[in-house]
Amino acid sequence: MKKLGVIGGLGPMATAYFLQLLTQMSDAKSDQEHMEILLHSKPQIPDRTRFILGQSGENPLPQMVEIGVDLKSQGAEAIAIPCVTAHYFQKNLEDAIGIPILNAVEETVLCLKEAGISRAGILATDGTIESGLFQRAFAGEGISAMLPDRAGQQAVMQIIYQNVKAGQPVDSAAFWRVAEGLFGQGAQAVLLACTELSLVKRDFGLGEGFLDVMEVLARKAVLICGRLKGQYECLLRLREGQCPS
Repeated sequence: MKKLGVIGGLGPMATAYFLQLLTQMSDAKSDQEHMEILLHSKPQIPDRTRFILGQSGENPLPQMVEIGVDLKSQGAEAIAIPCVTAHYFQKNLEDAIGIPILNAVEETVLCLKEAGISRAGILATDGTIESGLFQRAFAGEGISAMLPDRAGQQAVMQIIYQNVKAGQPVDSAAFWRVAEGLFGQGAQAVLLACTELSLVKRDFGLGEGFLDVMEVLARKAVLICGRLKGQYECLLRLREGQCPS
């Protein structure tokens, strides 16, 4: 099995949950059958969204590259970054580090295509939304992207930064207002396209209609570096309760 490197700490709780997902998705009957993971968790890496939006001159790329190069020197053969916004730097990271960086955006689009989804809502940071990461990937596959309105996007950022990242209770009512607004626009599925929002699913059991991008990333990592449990072959169940073929 290949060794997986993880550039973590973006944020810390999301990284901890990513490790949990890797473990619970792995088809392993003993400790020794689990994949080998090399983790460097550095929460001090500058905020990705603030840099992308031009609100900060602190570029997070050099520190991520430094960590990635170190992970490679320790034997990592592929790298996962449990931070969706950090995928803005994916190509630069891969070029600088010299080993594959698992691409959660591309893998998510593949999941949507396989499910026959043509309209998907996106819940993500301002940085991910403004960079157009998912919108460009969707356009290449004929998938329409649906975004929250201004107030809805502000609520999403509040949940990510003032709730989850700050270790505070999640405003679940606000979350559901935004999500139902996207379903109301005709979204067949809504992406949890920020790893902090993965924790909302973990804690509230959102049910059908949501695709967790961190679960998508974890599944890809297990497929490359380990063995996947069959129950995780389908990560998206539509609101009628059926797993799309």
